[in-house]
Amino acid sequence: MPPRPLAIGPAGHAAAHAIERTRTACGYSQRQLAARVTALGRPMTFTALSRIERTVRRCDIDDLVAIAAALGIAPQMLLFEALTCSGVAGLGET
Repeated sequence: MPPRPLAIGPAGHAAAHAIERTRTACGYSQRQLAARVTALGRPMTFTALSRIERTVRRCDIDDLVAIAAALGIAPQMLLFEALTCSGVAGLGET
């Protein structure tokens, strides 16, 4: 039996929403952003991007870095909400 995929946690959900918000704020369609990511050397279909945004597919660190570069922002900007959200396993608490 194949291993069961890991669930997407709160930080993954927050990053997925940040990707979608940033993409739409930049005026890119999923196809356009996927093409930009692919042009940077990280092959990605718009279907894969859609699955990341809908939290059906996990966004690995290589995807996150390439998506951020394609959006013209630092990767940590896509993680900022997840890191500052008090509901994420104690992250952001002092």
